[in-house]
Amino acid sequence: MATKRLIPQLHPNDYTFPDPLDATDEGLLAWGGDLKPERLLRAYVQGIFPWFNEGDPILWWSPDPRLVLFPSDIKISKSLVKSMKHFEIRYDTCFEQVMRLCLETRLVKGQKSWISEDLIEAFCTLHVKGFAHSVECFFEGALVGGLYGLYLGGVFCGESMFSTKRDASKAALVGLCEKVKSLGGDFIDCQLPTDHLQSLGALVIPREKFLVMLENALENCTTSPW
Repeated sequence: MATKRLIPQLHPNDYTFPDPLDATDEGLLAWGGDLKPERLLRAYVQGIFPWFNEGDPILWWSPDPRLVLFPSDIKISKSLVKSMKHFEIRYDTCFEQVMRLCLETRLVKGQKSWISEDLIEAFCTLHVKGFAHSVECFFEGALVGGLYGLYLGGVFCGESMFSTKRDASKAALVGLCEKVKSLGGDFIDCQLPTDHLQSLGALVIPREKFLVMLENALENCTTSPW
């Protein structure tokens, strides 16, 4: 009989994570701990991120495979080019609002979300410190799409996106690619494979390769600050 594998528990005063390569086949690495900004930064530089439903313990993931997008590889359709003429892309003008709209649009669709009040507070703190950023898409002065994540010098760790108007989140992603390219960044971590992001040019790669890419990007970072 196979022995059930125990998932390590993180403790409040210890920000050490297990080796990301030790995650389960599903990508689950650890549980517990907290969502303090310091722990989040420690996680993301190791390719680890929190993902859990409200009311559940905090779960930390290092999935295999991983999804990445190289900014120059984004696919922009003719219809998106037309849509983008009507949008205005801004950066970091309403970070918390973007996070809350990412949460609200999921709840309206009947989907669960890991974007808790604790996570919003932590990411807003990281935003003030210059680590967390948002890309916003406006139409006729109204915020209709956007995304947010962490920029860790060469790598943008994408967290979530929303759209209340057709093509708005795609336009925000194009805006992100342009921003990362302008900074000399390496790639965007899209976390989990999705057909939607793959249709826009994101690539599925093995976790081991992703971790090497991440380490190299952070060690050899020569990018400009966001």
